[in-house]
Amino acid sequence: MLILRGGRVIDPRSGTEQVADVAVDDGKVVAVGPSLPSEGATVVDVTGHVVGPGFVDLHSHVHSIAGQRLQALDGVTATLDLEAGLMPIETAYARAAADGRLLHYGFSASWGDARAAAHLGMTPAADLNASLAMLGDPDWQRTSSPTERAAWLRLLESELEAGALGIGVLMGYAPRTDPAEFLEVAALAARTGTATFTHVREIVEADPTTPIDGSLEITRAAAETGAAMHHCHVNSTSRRHVERVLDLLDTSRSNGSRVTVEAYPYGAGSTAVGAFFLAPERLGAWGLRPSSISMVATGERIGSVARLAELRATDPGAVCVVSFLDEDDPEDAALLQRALAFPDAIVASDAMHVEWPDGSTDSREWPLPPGGQTHPRTAGTFARSLRRMVVETGAWSWPEAFRRCSYLPAQVVAGFAAAARGKGWLGVGADADLVVIDPATISDSATYVDPTRPSVGVRHLLVDGTFVVRDGALEVDAFPGRPIRATLS
Repeated sequence: MLILRGGRVIDPRSGTEQVADVAVDDGKVVAVGPSLPSEGATVVDVTGHVVGPGFVDLHSHVHSIAGQRLQALDGVTATLDLEAGLMPIETAYARAAADGRLLHYGFSASWGDARAAAHLGMTPAADLNASLAMLGDPDWQRTSSPTERAAWLRLLESELEAGALGIGVLMGYAPRTDPAEFLEVAALAARTGTATFTHVREIVEADPTTPIDGSLEITRAAAETGAAMHHCHVNSTSRRHVERVLDLLDTSRSNGSRVTVEAYPYGAGSTAVGAFFLAPERLGAWGLRPSSISMVATGERIGSVARLAELRATDPGAVCVVSFLDEDDPEDAALLQRALAFPDAIVASDAMHVEWPDGSTDSREWPLPPGGQTHPRTAGTFARSLRRMVVETGAWSWPEAFRRCSYLPAQVVAGFAAAARGKGWLGVGADADLVVIDPATISDSATYVDPTRPSVGVRHLLVDGTFVVRDGALEVDAFPGRPIRATLS
């Protein structure tokens, strides 16, 4: 048995905090209270620290040990790739189990890969890089024929039956498709009792000719089908129009629709350079220039339209960072804060893998080998959110912070994934996925120049009752991560 002694214990499910001990045994929390008996137990003094359920990241494309180590030091205990997903999920889960994972993991059914199979004859291999390369293909982006639509809907349903955590929909990469297709995806989610996780298509402010405003599409589908629908990274798809979008989502929820939303605290996103919305003729819609785009692998800041076109033609799946808000501008910074402060907004990272100059995307070395590049949100999303929203502004209490980082995201999938029901809260019977935070030092350290610098202030991290971080240092031989899969009746 392990006892965390004397910490400030937070249970976001009940909204309570107390100075207490937490006892852990066999992967579960077995007692919470003052002065628990310690005979035969390992006791760790956490006086002055905050103890809460580990963070559940609904939107992480990190399928690597290197990336998960950065996320562990950011307080994350479960990484779920739900916006894009992977296909086939049996391969995705088997590969993760064979490689070993220090954090829990899970995947949605990939709408993009299913469409690629139906449109392009591709055989998905649960490979994120291959999926990114496919996104720029115009034949993938078009509206499906009735035969193609039936084919990819069957694929998605079979993936849900195999345990996929809902359906990941990269609608923003095929934004000219018939909106009827999205309604059918929502109907499938409703029928199976799962959910959709959507990168929305263009909003009307960016493209007045869009078939439907991307955020309106989610609220309409939720109302018409009754499906649970999750709006991914509202800050990056709404940008300077986030107030209008948040008001729309608030109205939808007030009317009874099951719409959830996530945000991250950065003014730049990350995607494949071949994405629809990075076409040279599309940049002006968001006030972007080629120089707003930097290539992750090389650090190159794109200097011209011609160079952008060349990169999109030769390596459309190459990962880039796209600056869409100026984090140093008070008005833009306020928009980021507004997205995080929105009632029930969930913190999610949209983390990407680390990439080294030789093209590799994983390493078991720790500290990580030099030269790795990624978006700083991979290492810093949760610590940055806590620093800004709890420590600096007081916009969130600690219970509220854990509600948004742990409890609410776990609840998004708990209705159809039994393995998630013990996560995101802290009480007797909860899973022993716990984070211990030093409130005086918690902060992100990663920057756009040095994006793999780990966060500080996470003193301990337990996954399934096993230390992954102890006394601020990684336990490099710990791989207790387990799969989180849907359990459909």
